[in-house]
Formats: sequence, C-alpha cells, structure tokens
Amino acid sequence: MVDTNDTTMFEPQFEAMPQDQLRALQEERLVEMVRYAYENVPMYRTRFDQQGLKPDDIRGLDDLHKIPFTVKDDLRDHYPYGILAVPREEVIRFHASSGTTGKPTVVAYTRKDLHTWSRLMARTYASGGTTPSDIVQNIYGYGLFTGGLGFHYGAEELGATVLPTSTGNTKKQLMLMKDLQTTVVACTPSYALFLSEAAIEEGYDPQRDFALRIGMFGAEPWSEEARHKIQAVLGIKAYDCYGMSELYGPGVAVECSEQNGLHIAADEFLVETIDPESGEVLPPGQQGELVFTMLTREAMPLLRYRTRDLARITWDPCPCGRTTPRIMRITGRDDDMLIVGGVNVFPSQIEEVLLSLRELGDQYEIVVDRDILDKLSVRVEVAQGVDPSSEEVARKVAEHLTAVLSIRANVELLPPGTIERSLGKAKRVIDLRKEG
Repeated sequence: MVDTNDTTMFEPQFEAMPQDQLRALQEERLVEMVRYAYENVPMYRTRFDQQGLKPDDIRGLDDLHKIPFTVKDDLRDHYPYGILAVPREEVIRFHASSGTTGKPTVVAYTRKDLHTWSRLMARTYASGGTTPSDIVQNIYGYGLFTGGLGFHYGAEELGATVLPTSTGNTKKQLMLMKDLQTTVVACTPSYALFLSEAAIEEGYDPQRDFALRIGMFGAEPWSEEARHKIQAVLGIKAYDCYGMSELYGPGVAVECSEQNGLHIAADEFLVETIDPESGEVLPPGQQGELVFTMLTREAMPLLRYRTRDLARITWDPCPCGRTTPRIMRITGRDDDMLIVGGVNVFPSQIEEVLLSLRELGDQYEIVVDRDILDKLSVRVEVAQGVDPSSEEVARKVAEHLTAVLSIRANVELLPPGTIERSLGKAKRVIDLRKEG
C-alpha cells in the first residue's frame, strides 16, 4: 500500500504506485492479456498466426510493438459479437456508439468489467475532489451512450448521492440544481456553457443561488477559454475527463487538481503514441495518435486499439502525487468524425439517410453551429415536385436522422438548385465552431 494522505485518490495503491512497480504490473498484465485474447478471440488468434506470432513471443513491454493494431472497423466488421472473449451468456450489459455504415459499434461487459469501470469512474470523480458527501447532478444521456451510466455508477461507487437528470429540460435542471443544492455537475462542456448562460437568463445568480463546486466534463473537445468561462460564471473548478466506449467509456483518464494533463489509469490501460501515417511508435513527449491496450478487460479485450485522437504523453512527476502518465490535452482527430453534444456523428451516416428518402434530392449541407450548445443542422434540397415548405417531409427527415444519430437535427428543406454546386470535391460539412 502506498503511503499517501491525498484524499482525492480513490485507489492510491494504483494511482500513486512507484513507476517501476507500475511498469512491472503493466508488463505482467500485458503478457496475461495477450494470451487471454489469443486463446479466446478468433480475430486475434488469426492475426497472430498470420504474422507467425505466438503469445510466448510477447514477454514484456519491449515486445508491445510486435502486436498488430486493432481499429474501429474491426468492431464493425465483427458486429455484433465477433470480438467477445466470453460466452454471450456471461455478458450482463451492452453499450453502443455510432458507426459509419449505420451499424453501431457494440461493446460488451461482464460483471467484473462493470465493477472495474465503476472503480475507474470513482477515481475520476475523486480526482476532482468529489467526496461521499457530495450531490452529483448527472446530465449525461442515459442509454446506449456510455456517458450517463458510467458517470452514474462511478458516483455511487464513490458513495456520493446521484441526481440522474439526464439531458435536456434546462429550466428543470436549474431548478433542481438550486433546490437540491447540487455540488457536482457532470455533463458535456458545451452544455455547461449553455447552463451558464441559461442560469443568468432565468434570473439566477449562480455563485449565490447554487452550491456547485466541481464540474466533470468530457465526451467532446473543449478549449481553455471554455473552461475559464465555465469556472468564472458557475464558480466551480472544471475538470476534463477522457474515454471512449470501446475502452469501457469515460474513466480512461482525468485531470487532477493541477489541471495540467489527464492522468491515465495505467494499471488498466497501456498507452502508446504512434505516427498516424506510418504506425511507428513515438517516444514519450512527442505528439502522435493515442493507442491503448486494455490490461484486464474480460468481455472484449482490445490490443493496441487506435483511437485516432492526437495528443502528447508525459511520464513527468505531477505535484498531486500521482505517478501515472498524463495526456497533455487532446488536440484533435485525424478522421472526419464530428462530435456534436457529446455524440459521434459521421457525415456518411447523414448522407445514407438523406439519399434513402425519395422526397429529397442529392444536394445537402451539414452545419454545426455555436460553441455554447452545439447544434446540428441539415440543409437539403427536395426532389422535383416536392413542396419545400412541407412540414410533414421535414418531420420525416428529422425522425430518420434521429433514429440513426441518436441526436436531434434541425432540418431545412430547400428548393432544387439552391445549394451551390462544385466542380471539385463538394463541401458537405460547414463547422461554424471552427470559424472566427
């Protein structure tokens, strides 16, 4: 047991483990996980055999580069159960995220996996100073998206009180926040900005009427300027949280009180940075694509999973006392995925819906607007002979988009010929958040 008086560590034996011991633990778990994946997941066994690689060839961290990468398409190609390492009957929960083909990316959990995830989320809360005496208002969406239940069970694991308001109904969110004296808010940073604005518009004085002191924000990139505004208006300390559904969900990494990099749960995740083009492993401190290997996952172990997220990793000591590596903020993605309100949206998904409806033409634009509360709008031409003012058609398009994307989109129907044509590659996405 590590000797520490830091009450923000839920599991100090892992969070503040001496780095030589942490590396030894990672090495031991890596060797075990490689054998487990090889013996229980046909995809990995096939890939190892194709490369003439055996589990015994992975003796430690120095051999990690020999293992083939796993990418998101692997999950889609083996949809829905192809990467399970346990019988389906041992899976007690599924979550899912969006995919480009219309098929979601399905992730599975055993009872042990859910306990591990709850522990990781308890660490996440504790890292920001949440204690069992706090009231957590969880505004992440509940359902297939991992955010809602991840933040819910983590708060309960810590022993805090949970107010599961989920998304939407901002006036009620603010009323409950005041009446129940919520102390911790968990939501996307864009919604936190919107809450800040809405509170003032509704006549609240956030720092007088609310008891908020901590914000746990994730599921989408956000700027330091956004953090400063949230903190200034709500009078809280705002913490960045990182994760993705393929890696349990949120809980992979989180900021500490220093707000200078996100501490990775290195006893559960082995991280590398690679050149996104060549796949070459980069030294710590050099920016590259984040690659994670899960070290104890039962239902769906992932080896060297490419996240497409670009960041820099450091093992430098942190004043908080944690010894784990830190992600020095995600700087972007190397694919075309949009993140709107914490939900992954692929332009090809939208195109698939629009082109399947006979009432619509072939030309459309996707518009993402505002840095306060992200809004997805779709401007699409109707087919010849269709009335662009038809509320029935607009409602039909919106319902089809919601069914595929799991978020609402504003639909604007346009007469044929309205959208500017291009002789080259059409610009389908207009992201106004990146302008100005």
